[in-house]
Amino acid sequence: MTTIIDTVAQLEALFGQPGEASLKKEVPYLHPSYQALIAASPFAVLATLGPGGLDASPRGDAPGFVAVQDERTLLLPERRGNNRIDSLRNIVTDPRVALLFLIPGVGETLRVNGRARITAAPELLARFAVEGRMPQCVIEISVETVFFQCARAIQRSKLWAPVPEDEPRTVPTPGAILSALTDAAFDGVTYDRELPARQRSTLY
Repeated sequence: MTTIIDTVAQLEALFGQPGEASLKKEVPYLHPSYQALIAASPFAVLATLGPGGLDASPRGDAPGFVAVQDERTLLLPERRGNNRIDSLRNIVTDPRVALLFLIPGVGETLRVNGRARITAAPELLARFAVEGRMPQCVIEISVETVFFQCARAIQRSKLWAPVPEDEPRTVPTPGAILSALTDAAFDGVTYDRELPARQRSTLY
């Protein structure tokens, strides 16, 4: 008997039917309850699709950094980064996007699917200026489906559990990773030492 599941019928037989709440929570617009979650969220993951495949990229700022233009439109300012612009490249070729919003201390997350376009309209850039610095552009997302995800994943991961201040770092630093990837040709020690100041000076 095969153990590979490759049809929808097999999946449905394995998992059964979704509960009523799982279906009722999905709507094609930004209900006021969902707008409240977006207004409280300082962090989201933006998923895009392009010629090179899928991409998921973090986005974060003060709570409400993704603005609700109306019940069917979101505005996401594109801040300074590493200039890879993977998400933007993808949107130019395929407008389909998804957003996952997280709120510190809250177990439920919010999922939004839609289609995006990139705008550099001066009035929008000015609207999202922080410390006198405007975003490079703004991603305008036309909402197609919205629903909240239950808290089980956050609860199982203990994502919001406090981390002791004196707990040592157990994962490699950015500099250590770059050094390892380049067989020590990259000066990871200097990179790590200069990184905090560089991040502070280029935050916006």
